Amino acid sequence: MAVYTQVPDDALEAFLGGYDIGRPRSFKGIAEGVENSNYYLETDKGRFILTLFERRADPKDLPYFIEVKQHLAAKGFSCPAPVQANDGQPLQTLEGRPALIVTFLDGLSPKKPSAAQCRSLGEALARMHGALADFKGTRENALGPASWPLLWEGRASTAEDLQPGLSTLIEQDLAATAEARPQSRRLPRGTIHADLFPDNAFFLDDQFSGAIDFYFACTDVLAYDIAVCLNSWAFEDGREYNYSKGAALIAGYESVRPLEDAERGVLPLLCRGAALRFFLTRLVDWTETPADALVRPKNPLEYADRLAFHRQALSFADYGG
Repeated sequence: MAVYTQVPDDALEAFLGGYDIGRPRSFKGIAEGVENSNYYLETDKGRFILTLFERRADPKDLPYFIEVKQHLAAKGFSCPAPVQANDGQPLQTLEGRPALIVTFLDGLSPKKPSAAQCRSLGEALARMHGALADFKGTRENALGPASWPLLWEGRASTAEDLQPGLSTLIEQDLAATAEARPQSRRLPRGTIHADLFPDNAFFLDDQFSGAIDFYFACTDVLAYDIAVCLNSWAFEDGREYNYSKGAALIAGYESVRPLEDAERGVLPLLCRGAALRFFLTRLVDWTETPADALVRPKNPLEYADRLAFHRQALSFADYGG
């Protein structure tokens, strides 16, 4: 989440006139994240989040994202529920951008997740996969392996500027993940979050209380969601993998949905691929984030360090499984 598009007071007043959620009391930008413009909105009838969709958000995908959240909310999984405007549609337009208001979730995002929170997150991830098992919508992962060579194209020199020798290593990562793509097609698939970082999960103490930011949700390998989470929850200071946190996350997931042998076998490569995906998108953001955006792009080298760990990992056990 971030703020790229500013919303003037008069535009907000006019926009909220199309809803039955009251008059605004508080309205402020949320600086975390890098994708869309997000605002905290409090009215005399409640608290909400307003999102204006930017950059990578394809307008044709937005109904899918909304339906994912509606489906989860109907199943009792804690996530922001889309709010319908007076015309019966949740998706509207504000300042020339597609816009959506969702309900506010209580809880805090952990700055440094504990092992207990990692376990609770793993359980929640498996429950989310279960709740979406009968979801009928589908969407290709637009940032899956097929997109990685395109993201990398023309950026080798930027990687070299960040760390000499890095471009050669990234080329090796691209080749390794491309070679394994047919194997991943035989793994269990379904609707995944694909971006469940700590800042997209809320907790009350050590217990998971909700997930947000489903705007990378897609149809893909279920275990890839675990790989994304291991990368974002179980590393300390870049490349140092916290075995206890990784083991807790995996144990939490398997307490709800035990992994198949094939998923366990391919997890190191899925983790390497997930780290590569976030390295590449961060590399793009490093050079293309607008100077006046209320967000600082995240350093790609954090994921370069994690890739170094994944190149050495040989088995499921290396991740705490």
